[in-house]
Amino acid sequence: MPGPPPGVRVWLAAGPTDMRRGFDGLARQVQEALGQDPFSGQLFVFRGRRGDLVKALWWDGQGLVLYAKRLERG
Repeated sequence: MPGPPPGVRVWLAAGPTDMRRGFDGLARQVQEALGQDPFSGQLFVFRGRRGDLVKALWWDGQGLVLYAKRLERG
């Protein structure tokens, strides 16, 4: 599965995000909180309250891609 191209701009959302959100909820947060276009090809990264879950939202030119990673303790 291809990922974002080299040189893509990465945005890190400050503060915790509700990790129950999916494509639509995170895209809305990008528009409202960051004032950016979620369909711009930039990568938007969010973290959960506990810090063990990270989600990234990216437009690949055909549709939104949602990456999720659960981090292990220790």
